[in-house]
Amino acid sequence: MVYNKWRLLEKLNQQIKTNRHVIGVAAGSGLTAKYAEQGGADFILALCSGRFRQMGVSSLAGFTACANSNELVMDFASKELLPVMTKIPVIFGLFATDPMLHMEDYISRIKQYGFIGINNYPTVGLIDGQFREALESQDITFSREVEAIRIANQLDLFTVAFVFNQSQAIDMLHAGADIICVHLGLTTGGVLGAKQIQSLQSAKKLAVDIFRACDELNPNIIKMVYGGPVNSPIDVQFMYDGTGINGYIGGSVFERIPAEQVIKNTTKSFKETFNIQYEASIQKIMEGFANKEDYVEFIKDYISNHYMEEITLSDLANILNLSRTYVSTLFKEEVGVSFVDYLINFRLNRAIEMMHTERLPLARIAEMVGYANYVQFSKIFKKRKGVSPSRFLKE
Repeated sequence: MVYNKWRLLEKLNQQIKTNRHVIGVAAGSGLTAKYAEQGGADFILALCSGRFRQMGVSSLAGFTACANSNELVMDFASKELLPVMTKIPVIFGLFATDPMLHMEDYISRIKQYGFIGINNYPTVGLIDGQFREALESQDITFSREVEAIRIANQLDLFTVAFVFNQSQAIDMLHAGADIICVHLGLTTGGVLGAKQIQSLQSAKKLAVDIFRACDELNPNIIKMVYGGPVNSPIDVQFMYDGTGINGYIGGSVFERIPAEQVIKNTTKSFKETFNIQYEASIQKIMEGFANKEDYVEFIKDYISNHYMEEITLSDLANILNLSRTYVSTLFKEEVGVSFVDYLINFRLNRAIEMMHTERLPLARIAEMVGYANYVQFSKIFKKRKGVSPSRFLKE
């Protein structure tokens, strides 16, 4: 299918209207892009950090002087991504602050090669402290990234704007960005992931605050999040619940982390010359957890699979062979909310989904999300959502 900016916008907005979220994949190879397309991705981002991930190094390499970012992206994306993409478009990750870049000419070149649009990456938004100050003193600023989005918009290119605060989001909106994506920092998890991150709750609050400012200017803007602590489907669902976020863009979660896990385990299974299938969560316990994030990930996965059943933190602590106090503290530190609050919010949001899609008695919906007592469900629902389930359904 031949895409242009307007056809892509129409497609994405139609998906949003039918309650389907938008997914973008930052791919560093044709292999990743090909199978991301088959998995249902809506567009591909060609980013220099994606290429570096394929080389086995951290995404941070995209912020070093080891390669010309724009030429690296142009080379691999034009050879590996554009030729294999038959159903979805490719967006060029533009290093707009390159002081030797003639912006208008290069963006025109991007369009001529067949890319549908641009994204501002690498971005100075990920840099702070004295180095950021030094860059800005030499006019290497975020405003140059805003200017790139403005030029691309004038050329009828699709634009995905990474932002880090409200003022940047507003500037990008004025420049004509089609998607505002709150960049939450480098993705955690796996061997090469970032180590120092914010909690899921703080990331969600940041995104909601930024998008609130966006809605005042353009309530129809497509709103997405990227990176940081959001590294699994259950984390993405956490970001969606109770917000107006329309989609998610990922790089490492689709490319690096699966490759690290699958290649290592496949090689190990051939080395051992036998293959035993375990239920996923039990296998993880038997093999042991690599770090504390693995414990939290297990708990979130368990809730996702068993929220309709009785779940207690004590039971999960016993499964993990840890103290309840330790697990409670660890979960709160990593996620930003307590285990109980997370479980309640998860159940209520699943109940709301059922109210929208299933014509079932409210008492039955309560049972399906883990509340055998409808009175208790109604009381908790009203306390959290401000109205009773029946009132919510009518409204």
